[in-house]
Amino acid sequence: MNLSAAETAVAVRELTVLRGGRLALDELSLDVRTGSVTGLIGPSGGGKTTLIRAIAGIQLIRSGQVRVLGQPAGSAGLRGRFGYATQSMAVYPDLTVEQNLRYFATIAGADSQAVDDALRDVDLADRRGQLTGNLSGGQRARVSLAVALLGAPELLLLDEPTVGLDPVLRRQLWQLFHRLAEGGVTLLVSSHVMDEAARCDRVLLLRDGRLVADDTPDGLREHTGQQDLERAFLALAERSGVAS
Repeated sequence: MNLSAAETAVAVRELTVLRGGRLALDELSLDVRTGSVTGLIGPSGGGKTTLIRAIAGIQLIRSGQVRVLGQPAGSAGLRGRFGYATQSMAVYPDLTVEQNLRYFATIAGADSQAVDDALRDVDLADRRGQLTGNLSGGQRARVSLAVALLGAPELLLLDEPTVGLDPVLRRQLWQLFHRLAEGGVTLLVSSHVMDEAARCDRVLLLRDGRLVADDTPDGLREHTGQQDLERAFLALAERSGVAS
C-alpha cells in the first residue's frame, strides 16, 4: 500500500523488537491509513500488543523506525494527540467511574462535556457513580476506552477493546469506532477474534511477529478464495510458512 504522508497516520519500517530474549517483531513494515478503522488481527502472543506499545512510544525497540502523525513515536509533540486503551486495566479501582474520567480529563485538557460524551459513547452513564473496582472486567475495559476518548484524539490505539463484552455492546462499540473514523479519527484496533476483521476498513494479519497480510476484508476473501475470514487467515499463514 503506497500512501502519501498526509494519508498515513502511522508508518512502521523494519521494526524489530525483542521481549524476554524472544523475537517479538521481525523487521515489520506497515502503514495505517488516516481516518480508517484498521484491525490488527492475530492469535494471542503474535506481537499485537508489542506493536501497539511501539506506536505509543513506550516499547524499547532493537531497530527500525515508527512514525506517528508525522513524528517519531514517543515525541513530546504527540502528547494529547492520541489515545491508548490498554488490554489491562489502566484506571484507578478506588475511584468512581466519573472520578476516573474527570481526573484523566484534567490531564488531557478536556472539559466536563467531554466526560459526559465519553460516558455516553461507551454506555456507562448509568454507572458513573460506581467504584471502578466493583465493575465487571468488560465494564472496566469500557472505562479505559472512555479515558482514551477524552481530549478529541486524532489517533486511537485500542488493544483488545471488546474482550469480555456481550454481542450487543460489541456491535455498538464498532459502530462508535466507525463514527469516529468518519469524523477523521484514525483507529488501530487489535483483536484475536477473527470475526472482528469483517468490521474493519482494512486488516493487518499478524502472526509470530510478522505481517501475514495487509488488505481489506473483501480482498482477503478474494485472494484466498475463502469467504470465512478465519479460514482465509489460515490459508495465508500456510502460504507464508508461519502456520503452526
